[in-house]
Amino acid sequence: MASTQRTPEEIRASIEANRQELAVSLGRLRNEVAEITDWRKQLKEHQKQVLIGAAVAGFVLGGGIAGVTGLFRRRR
Repeated sequence: MASTQRTPEEIRASIEANRQELAVSLGRLRNEVAEITDWRKQLKEHQKQVLIGAAVAGFVLGGGIAGVTGLFRRRR
């Protein structure tokens, strides 16, 4: 294996290029995280699914409450 020696200037340039690439990647990641965690935007984009989920949850909870009160009424 042939070893290649890099000059200090080449090493510094490589480190700076890596640093800049990391800064760009970090900026992209911050933007993606901010977009994903924006609950108002997510709610607006998925409004139909949210409404369906809320209706199902209300139906299940309402049925559960009615079922429990029906059990208590039958015992008396």
